[in-house]
Amino acid sequence: MKRDILINAGARETRVAILEDDQLVELLVERPDSRRMVGDIYLGKVEAVLPGIQAAFVNIGTEKAAFLHASDLVYDEGGDPEEPDDDDDSDESSSRASKRRAAAPSIEEVLKKGQDLLVQVSKEPISTKGPRVTAQISLAGRFIVYMPSASRVGVSRKISDREERRRLKELVGAVLPDDAGGVIVRTVSEDATQETFRRELETLMNTWKRIVRKKRFMRAPALIHRETNMTRGLMRDLFSDKVESLVVDSRQVHGEILEYLNGIAPELGNRVKLYEESTPLFDKYEIETEIRDLFKRRCDLPSGGYLIIEQTEALVSIDVNSGRFVGKKDPEKTSLKTNTEAAREIARQLRLRDVGGIIVCDFIDMEVQANRDRVLQELRMHLSRDRARTKAFAVSELGLVEMTRQRVRQSHLQNMTEPCPTCAGTGRVFTPETILRRMERSVRRMASDGRKENLVVRLHPETALHVLTEEQDLLRKLEKSVGFSLELRDDPLLKPDEFKLVVKGAGRDVTQQYAVA
Repeated sequence: MKRDILINAGARETRVAILEDDQLVELLVERPDSRRMVGDIYLGKVEAVLPGIQAAFVNIGTEKAAFLHASDLVYDEGGDPEEPDDDDDSDESSSRASKRRAAAPSIEEVLKKGQDLLVQVSKEPISTKGPRVTAQISLAGRFIVYMPSASRVGVSRKISDREERRRLKELVGAVLPDDAGGVIVRTVSEDATQETFRRELETLMNTWKRIVRKKRFMRAPALIHRETNMTRGLMRDLFSDKVESLVVDSRQVHGEILEYLNGIAPELGNRVKLYEESTPLFDKYEIETEIRDLFKRRCDLPSGGYLIIEQTEALVSIDVNSGRFVGKKDPEKTSLKTNTEAAREIARQLRLRDVGGIIVCDFIDMEVQANRDRVLQELRMHLSRDRARTKAFAVSELGLVEMTRQRVRQSHLQNMTEPCPTCAGTGRVFTPETILRRMERSVRRMASDGRKENLVVRLHPETALHVLTEEQDLLRKLEKSVGFSLELRDDPLLKPDEFKLVVKGAGRDVTQQYAVA
């Protein structure tokens, strides 16, 4: 698989596009006013301890207090550390997580209100929730992750060779001082030497010592350590010999990348290229249209089918439709082809849109169990390329595939858009007929209150046009019914489903007084 990275860096925004086989699969965006928080370490103050949900709220200086669960306290030093950015799709790992939660002490035994606590952000604020934090601090390097509160050496599950895992454990174990903490060997470490591990471990341990010293002189809430910026983090976590090229359109960022690579992987420097053409970088690679389309509900498939992707507060629903693709003779083959294409595209769209949490996919019904299994296998194969942890469950009795995807920050839709002031985020507005019926009820409500003041009825131009073309006698009949005059005026400043009732002459707006529903 060919993989390329494009970096479009500007003064107010940096965008990173990851391409696989010349197709956009991942988009990262960073702006000065919305800097990423995951990995930042804070000295927080415990605001509340809630035994009923075994959690605490910690003030770290953000708008909303951070959420800390009992399972994220430092309490278990016996288990193998796990790499935070690796996929984890095994039943064994799920049972380990369950055992850790069950072994967690009662939170009120460990934390008290007003206590200072060193925590690390593990999930950014999403929707109405504050950030999530953990007391199990981890410091990521290129080859290892250092965890001061752990006690063993673990190896990334993506390194499957048993002999290689044993060799890496021995290399790192030889340079890890006794009682110095735990280490996770990362996926890119397969060719690393013992000296490389030693240098990086020393760097991370010195960073931890600085954090501990700094903590003594800070007053909670305070930021103690900031995670590296998005571009450097990308170089550390993703840029390896598996990436064919990295193209950046900023001379300054190009220089920073080369300087950083000289310290961690100088052999990769020749893969970094400075883009200097007049055509914008993302236009040159023809991905601006794909970025624009990631905000649309509909996503077309090659054969003519399409997906409808709906993000809600509780979950993301994905509906697969055959569209104009009707096949030839066998409906089962038609469904299989559409579903297979959909499985590939669903995996890509989840990465591209950066959506997470619970995801429910409604594939086209298929009668043959082998075909259902084939579609599920296709979905899981493409999900395996995702850096976020994902898990796809078997097809349910209703023909749905339920999934989970690790969510550490808001999706691009949540981050780059805001609720529509007209529809309040529903994506729908009332029809002209509905608005006129509401207006009628409001006028009748005013009449039943004994008010006999002549009114000016202000409507959005589209609604006013509907009156003139479809309901020409509306105002005449309403006037006769209520006993006072009504004058219609269009007002382009109104929202599409808004109307106003204004007392003629006095100019007094009485809409809120009488408009209920």
